[in-house]
Amino acid sequence: MIKKNILFISYDGMTDPLGQSQVIPYLTGLSKFGYQFTILSCEKPAKLEKNKNHIETILEPYSIKWVPITYHKRPPVFSSVYDVAMLKRKAAQLHAVEKFDMVHTRAGIPSLIGLWMKKKLGLKFLHDMREFYADSRVDGGMWKIDNFFYKTIYNYFKRKENEEVEMSDGIVCLTYAAEKIIKEWPHYNKEVILEVIPCSTDMALFDPEKINHQQKDKLKKELNISENDFIVSYLGSIGGWYLTDEMMQFCKSISDKIPNAKFLFISPHEPKTILAVAKSFDITEEKIIVKNAQRSEVPLLLSTSKYSIFFIKSCYSKQSSSPTKHGEIMAMGIPVVTNSGVGDVAEIVEKYQSGIVIKNLDKINYDSYAEKLCTTNYDAKRIRAGAQAFYSLENAIQKYLKVYNHILGEKIIVD
Repeated sequence: MIKKNILFISYDGMTDPLGQSQVIPYLTGLSKFGYQFTILSCEKPAKLEKNKNHIETILEPYSIKWVPITYHKRPPVFSSVYDVAMLKRKAAQLHAVEKFDMVHTRAGIPSLIGLWMKKKLGLKFLHDMREFYADSRVDGGMWKIDNFFYKTIYNYFKRKENEEVEMSDGIVCLTYAAEKIIKEWPHYNKEVILEVIPCSTDMALFDPEKINHQQKDKLKKELNISENDFIVSYLGSIGGWYLTDEMMQFCKSISDKIPNAKFLFISPHEPKTILAVAKSFDITEEKIIVKNAQRSEVPLLLSTSKYSIFFIKSCYSKQSSSPTKHGEIMAMGIPVVTNSGVGDVAEIVEKYQSGIVIKNLDKINYDSYAEKLCTTNYDAKRIRAGAQAFYSLENAIQKYLKVYNHILGEKIIVD
């Protein structure tokens, strides 16, 4: 059987954490079913220089071709326009040689190229709407629509979003909340396949049974964590969508209620930045632990936690969001403390009895829930089973396979 040839376009680099957790695992999995891939991605020069060989080593066994081009950050907007031109030029060059059957793109800039290839070159087009792109830029404060310039950009991307939804051969979104919204859009074609595929988790990597206890004891000693310490972790970057002040205020309530509490930030941010926020909420420096980590090191760090916390800005665009960290934390059997109004997070926590959802982020609730942390028991195995059911990589690959087979019109099997 002739293998189908797919071009995957990403504005996130494969040398970025997101590329390694939410692009490469899907494509390597799908390649086992006979699909051939070329990845076209925009890479930050410093990360490409550091990690290029590592990514090539990961992809080599799967015969996945990778074509990195340079990501440009400045000047704002104009650099993105340049990147669009470069992506379009490179995509056309690759298609002239590879004769792709389908282009698979993420929302935003990559989907502009996917739409163009659908209209001009006749390729099948899979629109992977992992966010409501234009609205996320407004909700995140990146585009101030009271400014005429940014209002014009917003309107342009909203028009393109409508066209992409209307002309795509298949749509993927991350949440059931987003699926409901998309189905109400007038440009959505009910005949087009629409599949919900949340950000998946590598259950083999995030596995508490694989934690080496000697390594864990060594790590705890390094981080000055004693046996009696009550560790609450936070995984990822701070600021932006993540409500750092609100999380730190909750940490203060925990510290007041649980004197032996400490707070582990598994984050790429400078410790002094996090310590400054903690100080502003009267949390002493000895209670804050900051550790930057490679992806492979995260499970061991998480394993020291009693709970893990993340508060995310609740807004329209975040209904399309599936936080990668949620599945990873659940896979480790750790309960979360989070807020409502973000994708399907609250429903998942409730369904799998995997933590606490705070509806109103205020001191009264912080104090109330802080008292419950020590008295509420969770079943770690049940939490992990929930991650397996909802977030597993295997499930995601099977759902993508369903979409690919539907769009390309035949069952693809391994030769």
